[in-house]
Amino acid sequence: MAKAELKTNQKTEIEDSSSLKGTLASVFLLGAFIVVTWVSVYYLFVERF
Repeated sequence: MAKAELKTNQKTEIEDSSSLKGTLASVFLLGAFIVVTWVSVYYLFVERF
């Protein structure tokens, strides 16, 4: 039976993930959109009655 050999000489590349400002801004914009949408729907619901 053949044994599986593990390659230990592989180099792992580390990506530069220190700049997440665009991601943070996108999450804040999406959160603001969701909050505005919920507030608008609630306002429309309250105004109907």
